[in-house]
Amino acid sequence: MGVAKKILVIPGDGIGQEVTAWGQKVLSAIAENFKHEFTFEEGIMGHVAIEATGNPLPDETLEKARKSDAILFGAIGHAKYDNDPTLKVRPEQGLLKIRKELGLYANLRPIKLFDELLEASSIKPEILRGSDILFFRELTGDVYFGEKNRTADRNTASDLMIYHRYEVERIARKAYEAARTRRSKVCSVDKANVLEASRLWREVVQEVAKEYPDVETEHMFIDNAAMQLIKDPKRFDVVVTGNLFGDILTDEASQIAGSMGMLASASIGDSTGFYEPIHGSAHDIAGKGLANPLASILSAALMLDISFGLKTESQRVIKAVEATLRQGYRTMDIANKHTENALIMGTDAMGGKVLENLN
Repeated sequence: MGVAKKILVIPGDGIGQEVTAWGQKVLSAIAENFKHEFTFEEGIMGHVAIEATGNPLPDETLEKARKSDAILFGAIGHAKYDNDPTLKVRPEQGLLKIRKELGLYANLRPIKLFDELLEASSIKPEILRGSDILFFRELTGDVYFGEKNRTADRNTASDLMIYHRYEVERIARKAYEAARTRRSKVCSVDKANVLEASRLWREVVQEVAKEYPDVETEHMFIDNAAMQLIKDPKRFDVVVTGNLFGDILTDEASQIAGSMGMLASASIGDSTGFYEPIHGSAHDIAGKGLANPLASILSAALMLDISFGLKTESQRVIKAVEATLRQGYRTMDIANKHTENALIMGTDAMGGKVLENLN
């Protein structure tokens, strides 16, 4: 007996519109193959929403999000805003608001290396081989949501780094529960030698750790963690950290996988899940058919697993991606000097190969 699910697709900006189409096509193929009923709606958010409505997250999109079982998102942003920091209405405000409104407090980013892409990373293969990390990044606190100030003369600015005990407790518990299904190791990353917010973070994680005596706990300062992630990525199993540090570390970790175009993420709370590739809108290649669709496809696999509990279907998608890579097919971002030109392809051709391997 299949399941019936309502999925909201928010393509967003730039290449988000190109790659999300392939995440949706893979979900549709899974529904057909496994006799599920997935219905899709579309919403706008980000720069396209500002252009259309003046609001980076229109009420209509938010209402659709609340009624959906899961959300597949593309990317957000535009060079217009990067080059003019004085603009008050910005695409990223839509993303921050939807996380807050849906209570999406935990961002999960699996960093798992496909053996076929060992050569795509700038890190030596012998350092990378066997790396398998699951990041838990807190999403609704920290400097991103703290009070922001700029003096009247515009010469001084501040962003408040703030955490509440409950915010740390709930994501720490999710990290420890996940560690129990993996190698039973949690590394909590903070800056407790300098920041009071980090001292609270470490204190709370230490308390939660007592509830999980079967899980090994390590505390690490952010600067050391950034180094160790490149020096010895295999040492990490589950990493839990705050919003700012998690944002930086997970982008750094994309080098383990070879490209941001390979990394999926899930933002979860206690209801609707939000699934997206970690790459940005990449307006320099938008519309050229060059974007890597695999992170969006792998985000769809995460949705099947985490929000819908369809582990067999999720693994089918992952194996289709593995098969495509094993056959030698690459987009430009994951190609290397040994890749044959005939095997380097664009967005649609790459997505099409995954669909072939899925069926």
